[in-house]
Amino acid sequence: MPERRYPKVPIERRVAAFLIDFVAVWLLSSFFPDIIQWFVFLVGWFVVRVLVVEKNKGQSLGRYALDMKVIDPRFNKIPGLLALAKREGIVGLAAMLAVYGLEINFVNGLSMLLLVSPLLADCGVAFADEELNQAFHDRIAGTIVIQTRRGLSLDLRLKKLYFNLKRNFQKR
Repeated sequence: MPERRYPKVPIERRVAAFLIDFVAVWLLSSFFPDIIQWFVFLVGWFVVRVLVVEKNKGQSLGRYALDMKVIDPRFNKIPGLLALAKREGIVGLAAMLAVYGLEINFVNGLSMLLLVSPLLADCGVAFADEELNQAFHDRIAGTIVIQTRRGLSLDLRLKKLYFNLKRNFQKR
């Protein structure tokens, strides 16, 4: 059976989609006291990155905005809840540690760096994978992120808006 090729997603687009989801969940959890905040973050992450993805054809809020989805390449379909939960459990825990590290800020720079490093290491694996751009959590869950036409195309819309504004200012 020939190996199937999938449209590769640039790393910067994956990072932007992750940041959209990350900031949305972080903002929601920031309205709660410290102890509850971590629980709300994990539950919010699970909802946004597992339940929404399973119901929305492989797209979270960020992936929908930037035209990509997560699939199981073995079966060429959206991964099941177990695979999504495994995938997002890894990256969600790393994201939660990063939130805590970013809240420490530069008061204790070493602690901040140590708490952000699991997320950087997890996602950094994708830089070494030139074929599929699989991060560590993708490899564990057996998933890949591919480009799709179904979405908002936010990055393309923002580029178009930027160039239109730039052209209008240059005419003046």
